[in-house]
Amino acid sequence: MDSLPVLIYDGDCGFCTRSARWAERLPVRMRVLAWQEADLAAYRTTPDRARHEVLWVASSGRVFGGAAAVAELLKSCRLPWPVAGLVLSAPVVRALAGLAYRGIAANRYRLPGGTPACRLPEAQRPGRSARP
Repeated sequence: MDSLPVLIYDGDCGFCTRSARWAERLPVRMRVLAWQEADLAAYRTTPDRARHEVLWVASSGRVFGGAAAVAELLKSCRLPWPVAGLVLSAPVVRALAGLAYRGIAANRYRLPGGTPACRLPEAQRPGRSARP
């Protein structure tokens, strides 16, 4: 494992994939991986966690999830993005961002780029039933 931070997302979800492609255009050096293709144990996380939230694995190895992952990603970028990350990390905003993130995650199949597969349990997703 290298020292670059890593953004881990749900590669089966169209909305998540589209969001990850947007993140790749941000001014930051990182690796972007679908959790289905990542060695999650090496990143000290689990498939259960990766199924439910985007993950940011900092260079230090610390794992952030959901809205906190987005904030850490933004804080790792060049200006002006760190300002947005700091705002998302502020106590009151952090709580609101967490609520917003959970709402978006629960309804991602309805959002632009979302697919019906986003709503299915993993075992029922196309081409994914053979996964352990």
